[in-house]
Amino acid sequence: MTEPTQVIQALLDPKTYPHHPQSVSLVQTQMSLVFLTGDYVYKIKKPVDLGYLDYTTLEKRRFFCHQELALNQRLSPDVYLKVVPIVQQSGEILLGGEGPPIEYAVKMRQLPSDRMMDVLLTRSAVTPQMVQRVAQKVASFHEQAETSAEISRYGNLEVVQANADENFSQTEQYVGLSIYRPSYERIKTYTYGFIQQNAALFKNRVNEGRIRDCHGDLHSAHVCFVDDISIYDCIEFNDRFRYCDVAAEVAFLAMDLDYYGHADLARCFTDAYVEASRDGELVRLLDFYRCYRAYVRGKVESFKLNDPLMSQEEKARALDTARRYFDLAHSYTE
Repeated sequence: MTEPTQVIQALLDPKTYPHHPQSVSLVQTQMSLVFLTGDYVYKIKKPVDLGYLDYTTLEKRRFFCHQELALNQRLSPDVYLKVVPIVQQSGEILLGGEGPPIEYAVKMRQLPSDRMMDVLLTRSAVTPQMVQRVAQKVASFHEQAETSAEISRYGNLEVVQANADENFSQTEQYVGLSIYRPSYERIKTYTYGFIQQNAALFKNRVNEGRIRDCHGDLHSAHVCFVDDISIYDCIEFNDRFRYCDVAAEVAFLAMDLDYYGHADLARCFTDAYVEASRDGELVRLLDFYRCYRAYVRGKVESFKLNDPLMSQEEKARALDTARRYFDLAHSYTE
């Protein structure tokens, strides 16, 4: 059986690649290994089970590689190219070729890092016209995105309530650490109060077909301003995180623009989306879902505080980031 370290070492060698890059660099996430070669990116999935995703078998990794390809081609067809088998022949690990696969990689065109929206936001280099183009692309995507009775049930009141319950139960241990007790209680009261008072609104969103198979992770780090705007890295590993009200998706990017200190661009983005989609009702849900999305980001950063593999410096950064997101979530309740 080939060890994961052998695959990593092989993919760090430029000679492994058919296009012979000058160098290869590796970026790791909790769930993936991403090899950057200059022209192309090769992404393999770690054999991990994180509860909300399971990549523990080769067959599962193959399946989710193909899921990632198909789902991301909806918004970035020129970026997501194919799934490539990684094989072993005569003791040598090869990218593609004959023989039984030992791993799979998603092959993508490498996008320029200096054209990513989060990078441009830090330089105040994003214009209203740019976010309007993003809004139009997202509205068009949502209009064509799949919906069904199965997808629509994720907009039902009990599912919205369960998502909120999960948020608050999973963050209780961080009260007094990354979120202060008054903020925790205020956000909790606001969330449950909004759900209770707007039952008819949530039901109407379901009836109007506003629950769609969305991107699921629409924030500025996943938007690249190339010739045609590329929106990439959607969630493939858990349908529950993609099946949502389009309002929740729009609110995610609007919240992220707020986080970077560009409330003016957030308003421009949501206004342009409403105009393109003719979904005026969405405005009534924006603060609720911006609060929800900011809270989730604060929760995810808080999880890092329990990671034994993270340094104290990394944990200090995560704590600061979590507090900023929780503060932002609180601001939407006012």
